[in-house]
Amino acid sequence: MSSSCSEVRGPDNGSSGSTSSSLLARVQANDTQAWYRLSDLFGPLVYHWCRKSGLPREDAADTVQEVFRSVATGIAHFQKHSEDHSFRRWLWTITQNKVRDYLRVSRNQPRAAGGTDAYTHLLNLPDQLEDSEIGMSAAGAASILLHRALQTIQGQFEDRTWQAFLLATFTDRSAVEIGAELKMTANAVRLAKGRVLHRLRAEIGDLPSARHV
Repeated sequence: MSSSCSEVRGPDNGSSGSTSSSLLARVQANDTQAWYRLSDLFGPLVYHWCRKSGLPREDAADTVQEVFRSVATGIAHFQKHSEDHSFRRWLWTITQNKVRDYLRVSRNQPRAAGGTDAYTHLLNLPDQLEDSEIGMSAAGAASILLHRALQTIQGQFEDRTWQAFLLATFTDRSAVEIGAELKMTANAVRLAKGRVLHRLRAEIGDLPSARHV
């Protein structure tokens, strides 16, 4: 039935539509488009960490750039052995080190708001943190990542497919109710949800936000 569900619009040159590997694997394979996706996806989270650590807006933005320079240098050798060695933990460690570098320099300069307090706080952080303490709660980080990932892929779907996905995923309404509103069959609503989730998981692979939808 032609009204059942809209097809996914072609992703960027087809390269980001691969489901054979995660986003991290594609970055490690020197996929330029995947690198842009990764930095776009995690940039807001790194910025949030920098701001929470006391960095002013402009300095936080500069520190985000420094973080991703380090990621670019080390990503080829990153391996996720367990949840204790996840990409988010690795990224948090890099961010923590870059924030420390910034605060070491800034403490010898005219004080920025919160700078000294933030530096003292960072020095007192334990070397090993529980997952729930990595900069913010796991749920909070997943929320930021998921929101950014959804923004990234939204343009690849027609409006009705996207609305069916949102309603089926983030509300308690049944597929029958959603279908009646969108003039789709219940099965088409389920297919729409499945297609978007499939694309989302292809985009972010084994990253945290993939497990929260």
